[in-house]
Parts: sequence; structure tokens; C-alpha cells
Amino acid sequence: MVEAAHVISPPNARVLAEDLSFYYGDFQALKHINMSVIANNITALIGPSGCGKSTFLRCINRMNDLIPDTRMEGNLFLDNAEINSPNIDVVALRRKVGMVFQRPNPFPKSIYENVAFGPRIHGVKNREQLDEIVRQALSQAFLWEEVKDKLWQSALALSGGQQQRLCIARVLAVEPDVILMDEPTASLDPTATYRIEELLDTLKASYTIVIVTHSLSQAARISDYTAFFMIGEVMEYEETAKLFQTPTHPQTENYIRGRFG
Repeated sequence: MVEAAHVISPPNARVLAEDLSFYYGDFQALKHINMSVIANNITALIGPSGCGKSTFLRCINRMNDLIPDTRMEGNLFLDNAEINSPNIDVVALRRKVGMVFQRPNPFPKSIYENVAFGPRIHGVKNREQLDEIVRQALSQAFLWEEVKDKLWQSALALSGGQQQRLCIARVLAVEPDVILMDEPTASLDPTATYRIEELLDTLKASYTIVIVTHSLSQAARISDYTAFFMIGEVMEYEETAKLFQTPTHPQTENYIRGRFG
């Protein structure tokens, strides 16, 4: 395991894991993770299926709470606040830490109502304010020009790539600090994937982004830092260019050279 302090100093961290372990029943999915996620960068999590990437991602916004018979050990901090503390408001946490899933999952509502849904839940009722939030979020997601004349049409009528950008806009509408993405382009064609990657490169100026991806080329293209997970451990965590060009752990080199995975 590589401790995060060897790569990123904790004062620059938005998320910090210290000796983090996670269990599904008796199965230990994460083993003593030590790493930090630096603000306003894209951090990619790579590794073979079942290695703990998505489990770690879901720890950050406590989505694992929804799974029976699970437990977390160790510490996980968001801006110096312990995420797993009983005093944490989980609804407020998930507002600060938004999540985009592998397959686009727009609500069966209009484009407008999809984006306005989160702000309404958090108490925004003024129509003019909602209009501006919707416009801004769709603009940030590079979608406004494509949908501005059909905001009241069903979101389900959009293409797959547009639906995924809509889901990103839905996350942006509640002004998170961190955006988690679990293979967000896995179901998209190359053109839609390019649009999402272009979008992420723009968003990192304002947000901290953590992305799980099985595409090594995608991790190399868009991320600033990469963590290689293997059997529940972080085998190597480094600046992306360095990890791909000169990996220090033999298993990292074997994985990125395509010798297993």
C-alpha cells in the first residue's frame, strides 16, 4: 500500500482516507486504504473488476449505508469532517458529494424538472431562482444550447450521451464540492464519451472529481492522479503521467501493460 502523504500533502486534500477498511458481512472489500484526493483535480480509480474501486467511491457519500450488513473501519474525512460520524447529516453530505452512475438514469420527468428536482428538495421554491439554476447547470454540462427550446419535453427522449450530461447537470444544480463518477461513459459511444471527457476537464476548475473507469486510455487522458486498486488495496497512487510511464509496483505495470485484468 502507498500512503497518500507520499503523494499529496493532507492540507491539499478534499477527501482523506486513513486506514480505511470496509466489509460486506464477513468479506473485507477494502483493506487499510490510505490516500487523499486533492481538490480541483480528477482522480481516476483503476483496477480489475471486484478490486474495491466502486466500494471506495460509495464510501465517500455513504451510499454503502443502503446495503445491509456492511461496516466501515478507520477514518474517512471530507474537508476535515469525519464522514462516518453519527453526527453527520447524510442528506447534507450527499448534497456536497454528488454521484453520476454508469448508465444514465434521468427521472421520467421533463428536462427542466430533472434539473430542478434537487434544488426543490433542498428548499428552493422561487421560480426565477429555479430557472436560473436550471440554465446554469445545463450550461455547465454543455447541454443548454441543445435543449433550451425543449425544456418541458421528457428527458427520456434525449440521446444516451445527452441523458448522461443531464444527470451531471442534475448533480451540479445542488452545488456540490465533490463529484463521484462510476464508469460514467461505459455505455456511451465514442462521440458521447468525448463530450463527457471534455466536460470533466472544464468542471475540475470548480469541482473535485473522482472517477472509476475500466478504460486505461480514459484514465490516462483525463485524470491528474490515478490510484491502482488490487484485491481491496491501493497498490500504487501517483500522478497519472508518472504512474503510466514509470509504475513502481510490478502489479501496476502488469495491469497497465495488459498482462491481466
